Amino acid sequence: MAAAALGSSSDSASPAVAELCQNTPETFLEASKLLLTYADNILRNPNDEKYRSIRIGNAAFSTRLLPVRGAVECLFEMGFEEGETHLIFPKKASVEQLQKIRDLIAIERNSRLDGSNKSHKVELSQQPAASSSTQLPATQSSNPSGPAQHAGNSEGQPSSPPAAPGVTAGSVILKVLQVNLQHVLVYENSALQEKALACIPVQELKKRSQEKLSRARKLDKGTNLSDEDFLLLELLHWFKEEFFQWVDDISCSKCGGKTKSRGEALFPNDDELKWGANRVEDHYCDACQLSSRFPRYNNPEKLLETRCGRCGEWANCFTLCCRALGFEARYVWDYTDHVWTEVYSPSQQRWLHCDASEDVCDKPLLYEIGWGKKLSYVLAFSKDEVVDVTWRYSCKHEEVISRRTQIKEELLRETINELNKQRQMSLSENRRKELLQRIIVELVEFISPKTPKPGELGGRTSGSVAWRVARGEMGLENKETVFIPSENEKISKQLHLCYNIVQDHYVRVSNNNQIISGWENGVWKMESIFRKVEKDWNMIKFFAPIMIFMEPLKLFWKQN
Repeated sequence: MAAAALGSSSDSASPAVAELCQNTPETFLEASKLLLTYADNILRNPNDEKYRSIRIGNAAFSTRLLPVRGAVECLFEMGFEEGETHLIFPKKASVEQLQKIRDLIAIERNSRLDGSNKSHKVELSQQPAASSSTQLPATQSSNPSGPAQHAGNSEGQPSSPPAAPGVTAGSVILKVLQVNLQHVLVYENSALQEKALACIPVQELKKRSQEKLSRARKLDKGTNLSDEDFLLLELLHWFKEEFFQWVDDISCSKCGGKTKSRGEALFPNDDELKWGANRVEDHYCDACQLSSRFPRYNNPEKLLETRCGRCGEWANCFTLCCRALGFEARYVWDYTDHVWTEVYSPSQQRWLHCDASEDVCDKPLLYEIGWGKKLSYVLAFSKDEVVDVTWRYSCKHEEVISRRTQIKEELLRETINELNKQRQMSLSENRRKELLQRIIVELVEFISPKTPKPGELGGRTSGSVAWRVARGEMGLENKETVFIPSENEKISKQLHLCYNIVQDHYVRVSNNNQIISGWENGVWKMESIFRKVEKDWNMIKFFAPIMIFMEPLKLFWKQN
């Protein structure tokens, strides 16, 4: 049968059509119908210009085709090209090529409609985005892969299979807008939030946050910081130090030894596909000569169980945890291959940069100044909106503008506005006004590039001692500990003090091995130095928080 032949050769005939076939039956049928309409209009009216262009901001295109795997790629394979605000089928394009792709789609569509080739119902379409215990929003059906990342990334979640020839960086960004705006709705599922809350030691984190807020207020009595601000910091620290683990190479499933990634992908099995792991890394053990699987899960429910991954998994799971605790949160996508979270602080009336994989809050210049990234597009997604937040993360706006060549600014702006208009249609008037006011505040922030001082990574570094204390930029209290020799030490004329960096305590050997817990409790003065536990690297170290602009490190002990 013709349909059966397509199933065995669609990859070579059309990568885009093969990709389109990976969608659920309902999604495929709806998208294919629209694709055939576009193609047939041109074939029937080859000289009519109005059928040769598709406005990208058009609701039908932006909601029914753009989020669908392979759909836009099919248009490019037909011969469409990307213009400023439209996809154009130029006069030089081959009508025969358009007819070929159109026929491949029609064959597959007909086979599904009449049921003559049931094998084409791809396994992905038979598997839910989550387990039966947690039903995720139906809107996720068109995005079984989870949040979109930069194509070909290595740190975040895996990208989709290679796109068809002709797919541009601009179309990638447009698809990211649609896919991620849909994905963040997963975090709003109440059952999933309950599952996340069951993993979080909420009361313990609240206790710690209240204690630190109390101490910070002693230093800055006029602070407007709230319990929620400090709770966010405790959540970040807990997530990094106690809950999630970074993965480079996994342990061998047989001997437990180290493996090395072979840079190849394995075919995902049914269970891995169920949880959105469209890519499975192959990690090889030389000793056992055995491959171990590392599925790159995109479903945050599964990540609550696996508790490991790279920046994509970290941001995905942490954003869910933020929503579970009631924080307004955004999932932030960076075109240069990183993802993180933003959380809104009502007390500070602004969005805070939060990178769970770094245990960092409100240091938006970390990537450009600290890591040396060449930023171009940074987009933030929440249940209510998508915002281009690139300017928050840069102090070199002119350089960023020179790199923003992947998509026309007018098209990006128009697409974002249209998506936000659709997303906010069901919101109350008061909520829309609130979002508008926040956007105005953000725009004011964006048009004023930061000029960081040596040692700064952006954020709010002035006016609030309490906030700097909370983020670890200043010591909570300056104890100025002075060691006064005991009678025994006077007699022996010796004061012997040892510090155990692992146990984080001093042993005063010359005074009957007295224990003093906490390294800061034995220090007279300190500047720009902190103790940090690096569980990912199995080490503990003293370090300067900002390494690019090295400030003088000062650490003093004092004896009278």
